[in-house]
Amino acid sequence: MYDFTPADPNDKPALYRDLADAVAAITLGEPDAVANMANCAALMGEFLPDLNWAGFYRVIDGELVLGPFVGRPACIRIPFGKGVCGTAAAEARTMLVDDVHTFPGHIACDAASRSELVVPVLKDGAVIAVIDLDSPSPARFDEIDREGVETIARILAELF
Repeated sequence: MYDFTPADPNDKPALYRDLADAVAAITLGEPDAVANMANCAALMGEFLPDLNWAGFYRVIDGELVLGPFVGRPACIRIPFGKGVCGTAAAEARTMLVDDVHTFPGHIACDAASRSELVVPVLKDGAVIAVIDLDSPSPARFDEIDREGVETIARILAELF
């Protein structure tokens, strides 16, 4: 059994250090990508406040396919270039969106979502998955969140 205690959610740098340490510890020695994504999604859902969805989309046959997550049921397939996740995958770059309702082509899997952070997981320069975090609060995510989730993406990329 794993028991991780997150840092004070008001100390974001410490929170993300603890989260990265927990992700590294729980994935250590486990080669299965789906199992690692599942535990990582659970940790993000547990550690990060004010989320209504945390999870992964995997790249399969040139499109994003729903992977492990915590939250309400989600869109199963997203084409590259569509919505926040598809744009992040197509451009291989992090997308931090303060208000998803103003994002052209936003895909509303959960109408309660207001802001979103999507970070690509890159292996040998190619997008193999994206980490997707949604919040019911506008402008929930900032540069500290971006850097913290990008660190998690790098940890996971080493395992895939």
